[in-house]
Amino acid sequence: MTKYIMRRLLQAIPLLLVISLILFWLLQQVSDPLATMGGRVPPRPEDRQRLARQLGLDQPIHMQYIYWLIGNDWTLVDRDGDGTPETPGERRGVLRGDFGESIMVRGKPALDVIMEKLPNTLLLMFTAEIVIIILSLAIGVYSALNQYSLLDNVFTAFSFITFSMPIFWLALMLLYIFSVNLRNMGSPIYFPSIGMYDVVAGPTLQQVAWHMVLPVMTIALISIAGYSRYIRSVMLEVLSSDYIRTARAKGISQNRVLYVHALKNASLPLVTLIGLDLPLLLGGAVVTERIFGWPGMGSTYITHLDRSDFPVLMAILMMISAAVVVFQLLTDIVYTWLDPRIRYS
Repeated sequence: MTKYIMRRLLQAIPLLLVISLILFWLLQQVSDPLATMGGRVPPRPEDRQRLARQLGLDQPIHMQYIYWLIGNDWTLVDRDGDGTPETPGERRGVLRGDFGESIMVRGKPALDVIMEKLPNTLLLMFTAEIVIIILSLAIGVYSALNQYSLLDNVFTAFSFITFSMPIFWLALMLLYIFSVNLRNMGSPIYFPSIGMYDVVAGPTLQQVAWHMVLPVMTIALISIAGYSRYIRSVMLEVLSSDYIRTARAKGISQNRVLYVHALKNASLPLVTLIGLDLPLLLGGAVVTERIFGWPGMGSTYITHLDRSDFPVLMAILMMISAAVVVFQLLTDIVYTWLDPRIRYS
């Protein structure tokens, strides 16, 4: 297993380099940070030249990528021809943990901008993931054990309806029903519509939990619809397998057959789905965070995308890419625990 993990980590290095090169090239093609630096008034041509020189944007794209990757403090260039070597925006490079300074928030490192919002996103997303796993397992297992019952049909209809809803529409409907409508009806209890906490009350545990309800419901409902269908399908297949019939023939209790033998093997597809979803936690739920005004990574990404803040955008995208590699490796390791037949040499 150790050799397998080391081999996967070594394979991830060229993969991340290729990903970074593609992302770097795409962002360079679709964004123009200089156009947004003058606010509503576009910068003058001479200002654009000066800013491009300061930020190193006047260099060929391959040189910009090298500077971004390994830094430019290793070389000094006489850029203005005055005989004095200098290099714009000296930085150490991504390989040494320096993603550069934010263009939108001048003088602030890109990683600092991200780390301010990352805890908010992780709090929202991990809470939603816990709700998704618990309810998906409960609904999926119940539906498999009570196939074609009334509740099974209800859950099936709920899953198809919810899964077909666009997330922005679901978020707006929950916002209208449980926040705006309840408040207009004079109900003493209604959910807040925006933000992470009431400014007057402050960021107390009760305030944060109360403001999380609607965003968590929005994220969880659609995922529960899909997860529960996977679990129901796999549980039905596992319950009809030979080793389950053998376990029952030996007189093993129903609960042990279900929760020790059947559910463990039926969890493999769920582990795959979770392994694919967890890296996206770092990016945040863009639509949900924007609608509910949750100050997380998703809303931060959109805000900095509008201003073409290249260092922050690349830092977020590379963080998500690295998380995909790590969580896929963890998923493979969990497979070996759930199914002893799976071995990596």
